[in-house]
Amino acid sequence: MKAIVIREFGPPGVMKYETVPDPLPRPGEVRIRVHASTVNRVLDVALRAGTQMHREPALPLIPGVDCAGVIDAVGEGVTKFRAGDHAAAAGGMPLDPCAEDGAGYDGPQGMMGIKRPGGFAELVCVPAFKTARLPEGLDFHEAAVVMRHGPTAWNLLCNIAQLKAGEWVLIMGAGGNLGAMGIQIAKNVLGARVIAAAGSRARADAGLQCGADHAIDYAAQDLLAGVMRMTGGRGVSVLYDNIANPKVLPVAFLALGEGGRLVTAGAHGGPVVPIDFFHLYDKRITIRGMPGSAPGDLQLCFKAAAEGKIKARFDRVLPLSQAVEAHRLMEADRGLGKIILDPSAG
Repeated sequence: MKAIVIREFGPPGVMKYETVPDPLPRPGEVRIRVHASTVNRVLDVALRAGTQMHREPALPLIPGVDCAGVIDAVGEGVTKFRAGDHAAAAGGMPLDPCAEDGAGYDGPQGMMGIKRPGGFAELVCVPAFKTARLPEGLDFHEAAVVMRHGPTAWNLLCNIAQLKAGEWVLIMGAGGNLGAMGIQIAKNVLGARVIAAAGSRARADAGLQCGADHAIDYAAQDLLAGVMRMTGGRGVSVLYDNIANPKVLPVAFLALGEGGRLVTAGAHGGPVVPIDFFHLYDKRITIRGMPGSAPGDLQLCFKAAAEGKIKARFDRVLPLSQAVEAHRLMEADRGLGKIILDPSAG
């Protein structure tokens, strides 16, 4: 099969497009013929550059921390999947063979694309219990993006913030993928009233295109004044932030009203942010940090995507052979959507 292989850390050119042996599924595993794998700023690009060494990546490495495609083989003991099933996989998983349901496994674990071969390949083997079946009508490109960002946004808004229909939510980072997912879940699934915020007019407008009721370009507008005007002076019930911009988040925090909830699963723009503690206790605000997602969130996201309530935002789809170009584009910070590598595209 063809795959991207990294043998040393450095610029995009360290990635090589090579022919390597086809992997064989071990007991409890399935093999996926990949049709989509997303390119991620931290887990792929920064990892390849050598700035994520705390994750202890195992070289030589086939990167790619997610994938979606068609199962073409199953290992011993796998009964819930068969060849031809459409499926996706991502994230942390056992490194050694395990039971189909993962029961009793106590061995080493790690993320695909970091500790074990990832999705930047024509074929990848993953544990069956870490594999999700795709609903009918959801294509592979859409599924890969939804799998990467949807469950985090779903968990923060539905489970942690418990956002309700009619409540106001301020979504920071409207131009990013987590922001886009958050806007759509808040509006189309939960029925909330959504204000999208970003640091440029184009990124704020991207929030409107995702369905936000209002959008604020905080580089040109007063964020707090805008939110208060839109909410009739009450402020928002939920502040959804995954950036921790030390200049912007303190202002957004003041936009939280009585009983407000701040939720986050990221801090790449910070991480240290000053907040007004008087506002915190006077308005009885809660702050919750919660990475990851709850069991069942992914299938709920897939269902919402299949129904058209969540739409993935793509910048472009490139063949696997253009992985170096994909990383260069990510480093140049071009586009508002996800870059996808599709090994089946030639």
